Amino acid sequence: MSEERGDGGGTEWERVLMVLRTRIADGAYPLGSQLPPQRELADEFDVSRDTVQRVMRELSSEGWVKSRQGSGSRVVKRPTHAGTPKRDAPRVRAALGTFIARAFAQPVVQLDVFTLTSESLDAHIRLQSELIRLGDVRPERIELRMLLPSESLVLPYPRTKSPEEPGRLGQLQDRLRAITRRHTISLRTALRDLHTEGLVPSVQVEIRHVPLTPTFKLYLRPGAEALFGPYEIVERTILLDDGTEVEAQDVLGLGSTLTRHVNDEGDPDSPGSVFMESMQAWFDSCWELLAERD
Repeated sequence: MSEERGDGGGTEWERVLMVLRTRIADGAYPLGSQLPPQRELADEFDVSRDTVQRVMRELSSEGWVKSRQGSGSRVVKRPTHAGTPKRDAPRVRAALGTFIARAFAQPVVQLDVFTLTSESLDAHIRLQSELIRLGDVRPERIELRMLLPSESLVLPYPRTKSPEEPGRLGQLQDRLRAITRRHTISLRTALRDLHTEGLVPSVQVEIRHVPLTPTFKLYLRPGAEALFGPYEIVERTILLDDGTEVEAQDVLGLGSTLTRHVNDEGDPDSPGSVFMESMQAWFDSCWELLAERD
């Protein structure tokens, strides 16, 4: 079972990886806690021990867990934008989960997003989808506009550290594009299913590809608030689909420090209002330019 396939078209190890990342981000596995034994995880997700071991290697390479033979895996770092979806957010550093929760608490959910892969957003969108099914939140309309980098771009990351491995660059870029496609399809499906099932009367999801390399991620609730954070470039080991490990320079969106900026309707010259206006203008201009090209 080296390449177990999941219902979503991705490999089973990627499905397990996404779930465990989300649990770490949402605090289900707190900082310093031990993850369940590999045998227990294999039984829970109905996958092989080899699959769980591969997931642990990936989490370790990303810096979230530290594994030691005979002692299991322990959470040593949480994403800086992690947090359970509470309504109150920090004034400076902010959690994506709380931001998305505030958006979905409104009758009309409006989100404008510029990001590299949509991986982080996918996890939180799926969480809100489940809350809608449980009846905890009841939006009447969902509108998502998302800008992603054009697939034709050769991005500056991920890159191999060794110049003697030029053939690996294409594999790394293909891996990144596959991650983007997978999570884009996942969140689009999650939202459209809400409409199909009659849970949300109106759902609109639009995705356009911009010829820009994202150096930051941007989440906007138009007219209300924004989250902004630069990507952090790190050196890490990337595990390719063929089982090969490559030493690379990469960015970890889960490790980005997000700052919150709030629109002050009473003071259009406040720092938060100015930032919101400028970022919304930037997003809208990109969106309209791409519409003209299409």
